[in-house]
Amino acid sequence: MSKKLVTEKEQSQAVEGLKRLVSKPSAYDQATVSKTTPFGQGIDDALTEVLKIAEENGFKTFKDPEGHYGYAEIGSGDKNFGVIGHMDVVPAGDPNDWDSDPFTATIKDGYIYGRGTQDDKGPSMAAMFAVKALVDRGYKFNCRIRFIFGTDEETLWRGIAVYNQKESPIDFGIAPDAEFPLIYAEKGLEQSYLVGPGMDHLSIDLKNAFNAVPAKAPYNGPKLDEVKAALDKHGFKYDDHGSDGITVVGKAVHAMNAPQGTNAVLRLAIALDDVFPNKVLDFFGKKFKEDATATNLLGDVEDEASGHLTMNISSLKIDKKETRMQVDMRIPVTVDHDELIEKLKKAAEPYGLHYEAFDYVAPLYVPTDSDLVKTLMSTYKDLTGDDTQPQISGGATFARTMHNCVAYGAMLPGTPDFMHQVNENWELKSMYKAMDIYAEAIKRLCVD
Repeated sequence: MSKKLVTEKEQSQAVEGLKRLVSKPSAYDQATVSKTTPFGQGIDDALTEVLKIAEENGFKTFKDPEGHYGYAEIGSGDKNFGVIGHMDVVPAGDPNDWDSDPFTATIKDGYIYGRGTQDDKGPSMAAMFAVKALVDRGYKFNCRIRFIFGTDEETLWRGIAVYNQKESPIDFGIAPDAEFPLIYAEKGLEQSYLVGPGMDHLSIDLKNAFNAVPAKAPYNGPKLDEVKAALDKHGFKYDDHGSDGITVVGKAVHAMNAPQGTNAVLRLAIALDDVFPNKVLDFFGKKFKEDATATNLLGDVEDEASGHLTMNISSLKIDKKETRMQVDMRIPVTVDHDELIEKLKKAAEPYGLHYEAFDYVAPLYVPTDSDLVKTLMSTYKDLTGDDTQPQISGGATFARTMHNCVAYGAMLPGTPDFMHQVNENWELKSMYKAMDIYAEAIKRLCVD
């Protein structure tokens, strides 16, 4: 490892590539869905741009004619090493909450800011230009290295499903969409709705992504003063906008870390239950409360390998027709999914709520004694000196959609998690270290 693999040239190229990708707002947009932009124009623009960047740097590229996915490939051989990322992002929310334009990559004090810098445009660029560094240093690959770009990772994973239908499987690979050292197992991901009767006297529509703990919950409905008094009683923070109502304030985190966040939607619902006695609202105020492990609702659901279940209720809509809430659960790897759903149905029933399935992704497991895991782990330890053991995660990455694939980086231990949050950013020094790790790991795996 005496030869420097990644130089300032590739570091600069990766940053410039990231700037180009951040400039493409690529959250799912139903309004611009078409036959060739299945998840909206912004996502298609980002997919087109990343393939253009790859082509400019010597990769052969392919874009699905229907816009579901694209890939960039370099090298040759019978085997295929996959690097699986995604070009879609979660919405930026209110741009006024950001210190800079979320879609203009801004470098300040050694950090690069913008939506997608951590999730997943930044890591994708780090890995791509790590491979470019190997090419620049003259290495020849003994397999094809294919960067696979999904397009709706933040929603339903339909793009990567089409990829798996149309393309041959990889032989081994990584998803640079989590943290180092390595994630060899991922909890099951269940996203669903709990639906109940509507209300004549109350109407709210709080929309948020399934996989993010909401930091804000605006309210300007009836009995506003009483709602404020209820929030005060519970010690829940809110911003008072006078005649424009209030906004309950929480702390946003990724849904896999829901216990570490503060759910503003739940806090508003708990206060509303105090003011508007109702069986459905009782579900929040008297049963679920703020318990992001769902112990109040489902009991103690955990296993020794992967810890406790987490549950995030991110969106709540109440009108005369129905009450509907979004539920995101990260299920321990050994817990039976069907049994858990039956338990959820029974727990919700007394509150007039019924379960509606939306999406389920089974857990991931790659043995820690596999050649892939051992090589990736030894690379990480050699370059960092850190002997942290491989992890199990509540997150869901595209690694679980592929054979013999694990999440590997790109966040180093101790990196603040800004995924799905305002002022998303990544320290450039950490980005460059991730590039070093990727270059060395791929050299060990894909160079004789």
